[in-house]
Amino acid sequence: MIESMFQSANLQATKALMDVAAERHKVLSSNLANAETPGYRRMELDPSFIKTLRTSVANGDIGSIQKGDIRFSEDRDPKLRADHNGNNVSVDKELMLINENALRYEALGQFASSSLRQLSTAITGRQT
Repeated sequence: MIESMFQSANLQATKALMDVAAERHKVLSSNLANAETPGYRRMELDPSFIKTLRTSVANGDIGSIQKGDIRFSEDRDPKLRADHNGNNVSVDKELMLINENALRYEALGQFASSSLRQLSTAITGRQT
């Protein structure tokens, strides 16, 4: 009974989205760390994974996404221009994306925490 409450679609979706945000944070941090590395090309969520993620959200099946499903690839955005060393990382853009991703992760965490508090209240009949 209790286990099924923690397997709710909303909690599973939140967990999957938090996994995506956590993995993306690692990649964005790596991009930032390699901002001065000659020839480094920034990495981002793979377009095919983004399509899979959007489809899963639209179908209400996002809980099926596992950490191993998250894929990254070289960012091929034509607006990104490489510097004289062939590096296409913009420190300002990476910092902005890291902050945006951190806010997304925090919001998801607050949603999960709120959901778990509601479950606790339902079980105990009082707020803690």
